[in-house]
Amino acid sequence: MGASVGPVGGGGGGSGRRHRRRRSAPISEINVTPFVDVMLVLLIVFMISAPLLTVGVPIDLPETRAKALQTETEPLTVSVGSDGKIYLQDTEITVEELVPRLQAIATAGYEERIFVRGDRDAEYGSMMQVMGRLNQAGFRRIGLVTLEEQGS
Repeated sequence: MGASVGPVGGGGGGSGRRHRRRRSAPISEINVTPFVDVMLVLLIVFMISAPLLTVGVPIDLPETRAKALQTETEPLTVSVGSDGKIYLQDTEITVEELVPRLQAIATAGYEERIFVRGDRDAEYGSMMQVMGRLNQAGFRRIGLVTLEEQGS
């Protein structure tokens, strides 16, 4: 009684030939699915972060027909709320602190562009007090911020 090792006479499981795997031709098309996925993620990120990039003090700006100013750098922003509170960027300050703080952070000195945002319900006296302090300190590039008028 003997046991055979391997196929005898070519019968059984293996035929002795190796099956060659047929190589497929390289795909010449660009797969845009990952690109579209990345673009959609970036679109969502920018849609969420864009409103957060504006100055954080809630001001109800008046509307005018003036055209937007084109600036290369982000200007310093002084905001006057409807309650008369004054903000430098996002920080609440007093009128007495306004000029020293601006002089400390103005990189271009007195040529720094300063935007003054005033709530439509802010007192005229509060706005003029801020404008007067800026003018008296020597800042000359001051702009008033408004919204573009809707419906015309």
